[in-house]
Amino acid sequence: MVGKNMNICIVGVGYVGLVTGVSLSEVGHKVYCVDTDENKIKLLNTSECPIYEKDLGLLLKKNIKRKMIEFSTNHKNCFELAEVIVIAIGTPENCDGSANLEFLNSVVVQIAENVKKDVLVVLKSTVPVGTSDNVEKLINKNLKYNVKIEVASNPEFLAQGTAVSDTFNAARIVIGVNSVGSEKILRKMYEPFNRPIVVTDRKSAEMIKYASNDFLALKISFMNDIANLCEIVGANIEDVAVGMSYDERIGSKFLKAGVGYGGSCFPKDTKALRWLACDHNYELKTVKAAIEVNEKQKMKLVMKATEVIGCFRNKKIAILGVTYKPGTDDIREAPSIPNITYLLENGANLHIYDPVGLENIIKLFGDKIKCTNIMEHAIKDAELVFIFTEWEEITKLSFEQYKKLMKTPIIFDGRNCYNKESADQFNVQYYSIGR
Repeated sequence: MVGKNMNICIVGVGYVGLVTGVSLSEVGHKVYCVDTDENKIKLLNTSECPIYEKDLGLLLKKNIKRKMIEFSTNHKNCFELAEVIVIAIGTPENCDGSANLEFLNSVVVQIAENVKKDVLVVLKSTVPVGTSDNVEKLINKNLKYNVKIEVASNPEFLAQGTAVSDTFNAARIVIGVNSVGSEKILRKMYEPFNRPIVVTDRKSAEMIKYASNDFLALKISFMNDIANLCEIVGANIEDVAVGMSYDERIGSKFLKAGVGYGGSCFPKDTKALRWLACDHNYELKTVKAAIEVNEKQKMKLVMKATEVIGCFRNKKIAILGVTYKPGTDDIREAPSIPNITYLLENGANLHIYDPVGLENIIKLFGDKIKCTNIMEHAIKDAELVFIFTEWEEITKLSFEQYKKLMKTPIIFDGRNCYNKESADQFNVQYYSIGR
């Protein structure tokens, strides 16, 4: 079943699927990627990368040229060629916070009905604990041919902006299996990466994904809560974070205060785990608190601005940064979005700058906003500035430039990009988080 190099099918070429497929092709596996989005497949077959991610485009072009990766809408052909089928289908959030498994289940049925040889199905998608067991049952229920299909869990831990590096330098690769054979296949698949492999049962692997993301979300919300208290009592959250970081039990990562987390993982995964706990009559109080703190934190700056200047109507306001973090064009659950919505509802005239996220924000707000890829144009004659993403281009701008360009130099910084003392030197009204 396992050759020198493997034939691997990736189902779903969204963010996770594409990074996974390209990375596997780079280490020598033959990868067949399948997706129902014809436009995306056409784009990929011209060697164009549909997402903004460091180094991904270069590796994509390289491995298409090497004929190590192919893209298709024909799932039957891909299934026939595969020794391993990796499912990387999105599991969007339902209204109640639970994960929507409709698309995943549809793919599983397709696999069961079309696979004609023994194969390992690997769940890369983030799914509720117990999904691998349910997928196995669904496969056996719909199996058309006399073949053996095993199921494994292999959660991803990719951070947008560093996903390629995260793949090749993973702290660990988690595989949840129910047989020695499945473990052997996955070890072979990941052998070229030479990274530590953690082997567990399938339910534990599924829980590791949620527990890891929710712990990081907890850490962020805790620091934001402490930052809010720092403002009240007169402490400095940045000094507090430095003092905490020397403790090896705490570490230095995810201690930066701001206007909350966003993206495709933390918001969805915290809600999904909370829902799972409630579904089993258990309340995850810490996760519930993290969600509540984060939602409130997103609007902290605009509420502070309301106290400072009162009305936003007809004021030119510059928004610097709309993506949920630097290094990605992803605006999903970004703190900028509820703030932009609020400011528009209150009559503000918004001028928005972001180095890579403008196309996505325009899709959301259309002609209600004015966008520019020149930061100075957004700032010129503005009566106040909001910063929601700490892009390097933004952090390099000086208070002298703000004062020169703005009508009234008032800055609300949601990512603590600047030194507070420097603002005083240039008579700039500067408001940040926890300082």
